[in-house]
Order: sequence, then structure tokens, then C-alpha cells
Amino acid sequence: HIAMLVALFWLSLLLLFYIYFGYPLMAKAAALLWPSPIKADAEHQPKASILIAAYNEAQDIEATLRNKLALDYPADKLEVLVISDESDDGTDEIIERVANESPFPIRLFRQVPRQGKTAGLNTLVPETTGDIVLFSDANSQWDSQAVSRLCSNFADPDVGYVTGKMVYVNDDGSLVGDGCSAYMKYENWLREQETRVGSVVGVDGGIDAMRKTLYQPLRADQLPDFVQPLKVVEQGHRVVYEPLALLKEEALNDSDSEFSMRVRVSLRALWALKDMRHLMSPLRDPVFSWQLISHKLLRYAAFVPLATLALSTLLLASAGGIYTLAFLGLVIFAALAWTGHKREGEGKLLSVIYSIPYYFMLLNIASYKATAAFLKGEKKVIWNPRKG
Repeated sequence: HIAMLVALFWLSLLLLFYIYFGYPLMAKAAALLWPSPIKADAEHQPKASILIAAYNEAQDIEATLRNKLALDYPADKLEVLVISDESDDGTDEIIERVANESPFPIRLFRQVPRQGKTAGLNTLVPETTGDIVLFSDANSQWDSQAVSRLCSNFADPDVGYVTGKMVYVNDDGSLVGDGCSAYMKYENWLREQETRVGSVVGVDGGIDAMRKTLYQPLRADQLPDFVQPLKVVEQGHRVVYEPLALLKEEALNDSDSEFSMRVRVSLRALWALKDMRHLMSPLRDPVFSWQLISHKLLRYAAFVPLATLALSTLLLASAGGIYTLAFLGLVIFAALAWTGHKREGEGKLLSVIYSIPYYFMLLNIASYKATAAFLKGEKKVIWNPRKG
């Protein structure tokens, strides 16, 4: 009985260590030993089409379109296509008003009845004239150099998809701290290593670009930010991270909307992994299958070893030595996470000592809820936009 608990404790601990530290360190080692540099060229400026799916975005859409008007990219090589998903709050009229004073085409399409973002993108892509299609959310504020930075990577014929970097800003547009949460810093560092190895496994969604020729129409219930990059890898191209292409997003102080967004994204990512599970076969591409299993599948399933570690620690707490220490560590970690949750609920900025345990627990509980929904066969196709 004790021996089984001890084995469970160490197995759970080792698996968690691998998921959060072992895999990133191995990716770093692979990036150093077998690097795949990108042959980027700052002068490479292909024709680019920016796509935006909008549902009742009257309060954000004008700022988003004016942000695109301010991009530092040749106007004769730009166009914006917006699909309004049966908006009824004046979104369409705002788009048409801004389009009338734009130096490049801003074209409005309407999707009736409401079908969600993925169906909207399927409609827009055949209407584009650009070689590169870029994906922006309806509230995405890009740095003026973003399109240039993203497109420079397509000078390399192996590159099929490029994702940028999200930074958090205050209401006045200034960076929050250095602009990234501790979790985002960790994710971005990992993306840099994965890019050097070959391809990244996760992208941001609000600042992405891909070759139009590689776009594949998706089912309405598929998550474009997750499935489309996997389709690019499937076609033999690279998905890379461009840290100089910045997406500025207002910091969310609403933990409830953050949590529900995480559950929703995790649920759709689990369906995506099921759809694209052939990419997890080591026979197809051993390196990418290892990345996909380690970075995504095991990360979404990390709540399992977390639960077994907590259970075995509780039952071994009286055994003394390292198990008593582990129990104390667990109690302190849980207390810090709970304090982080309370402090964020009061609108206070979190220091790293609270934010890391809190965010770690939030992501794992969201993964648990998403997995339960996935096992019941639930899918999410449309939702109301989260408000920053």
C-alpha cells in the first residue's frame, strides 16, 4: 500500500516536471544542437490581406480599423476584409464609414445566420487578393511594424505560417510591466526554442499570417488558431514565432472571463488534437509528434498527475522526510494560488509569487473542465467576444 503510494508520488512528480520543465529544456537543447534558422528578409513585402471576423463589435471595431490604417506597410499592397457575423449593433455602419476614408480597400461581408469565426474566415479567404492572409481579432491593436515583421519571414520558402507576440497594455496604451505575464514569458521563450527546432506548436490567434495557398477550409466547430497551423505542418511547411510582431491587448482583470475563455479554448484544442491526431505519430515526423504530445496533449492532461500527486502527498504526509515537506509545499502553493485569486478579484495587480500559483491552478482546472466537456461530446462553435 505504502509502496504503491510512493511510486504514484514519484511518477506524478516526474511527469509534471517533464511537462513544465523537462520538455522546454529538451527543446532548448535541440535548438542549440540542431538549429533551423529562418532565411527572413526585411525587404520582402508581398501583397497582404488582413481578415477580421466581428460580432457586435461597435465599441472596438473603429479603433481596430484605424489601427490597421496606421500600419507601416505599402498601401498598394494592403487590404482589409471584415465579415460581420449577423451584427445588429451598428458594427457594419462603422466599418463602411471608415472604409470611405481608407487609402486601401476595406471590404465588408455579412454572414447570416450567425455561424462563428471559422465559417467567416472560410468565406473571406477566397475573396482576398493577397499572397499572405493575416488574421486579426476585432479588438486587436497591432504595432505599426507588425505586418512588415510577419511578412519578412515568408522570404523563406519553407515558412508557411507566422505568429506574433501578445503584450498587455494599460488603458492609455503603455505596457503593463514589461508587457507579459510570467506565464506568457514562459510560453514565448518556449516558442523561440520550438521555432529554432522547426515549428511552434501553439500560436496566438490575434496576430497571425499564412500563405494563402496553404489555407484549408475548416469545419465551423474547428478552432482556426489551432487547426490551421497544424494543417500547414501537415503540408510540409514550418510554423514560426516572430517576437517583433506585437499585438497589444488590454490587461484583463476579470478572472471569470479569463477562466471561461481558457475552458472554451482548451475544449476546442482537444477536439483539434483529436482531428489532427495523425500528427502525433512518430512515424510521420518524430520531432513534431514529440513537440505536439509534450507541449499540448500532456499539458492539457497535466491535471491528472497534479491530482494524483496531491492525493499521494496527503496520504504520505505523516511518513516524514520529503513527504512531509511535499505536503507543506502543497499547502503553501494552494494558499498562494487562493490569495492570488482573491487579490485579482479585488482588482489588485499580482506579484509573481501569487500570479504563478494562481495561473497554474486556473489553467489546470480549466483543462479539467474542458476535458470533462470533451468526454461528454460537447462542442463550442459561437460565443460572445470577451471584453478586455
